[in-house]
Amino acid sequence: MAKFKLDDIDHQILDMLIDNTRIPFTDIAKKLVISAGTVHVRVKKMEEAGIIKGSSLTLDYKKLGYSFIAYVGVFLQNTSQTKFVLERITEIPYVTVAHITTGKFNIFCKIRAQNTTHAKNIIFQLDDIEGVYRTETMISLEESINDKKRLMHTIFNEL
Repeated sequence: MAKFKLDDIDHQILDMLIDNTRIPFTDIAKKLVISAGTVHVRVKKMEEAGIIKGSSLTLDYKKLGYSFIAYVGVFLQNTSQTKFVLERITEIPYVTVAHITTGKFNIFCKIRAQNTTHAKNIIFQLDDIEGVYRTETMISLEESINDKKRLMHTIFNEL
């Protein structure tokens, strides 16, 4: 697949969408002094090229009662069980992120829970998956940085 070339207008459109995915194309067009149709066509091309994959919604988990975050390292009995275990992990909705890793853990997960009791139950669900040898949990005291926007702006400025 050929590398998609972004020009200055594409960068500016992406910069605005990174800051606010719900910004109307007409507002982008006004700021860039181009037509809303041009914005629509360019965004559609970036979607078709796979540069833009949907948009995201940011929730205030604290207000929803899910401010407890823990990271769980999963040790497997055999690495050949990785796919099976990941399929079981996807059935636990409170596991929001899972990575296959090198080093100490086979899989590293992020969980969101209501409180320590809820987190304990989620961890027990992970422990009960066939093929899981054991888990190791780290509790997050505070999520200090969670800012994908800075990374996206940096990447697009480097292109």
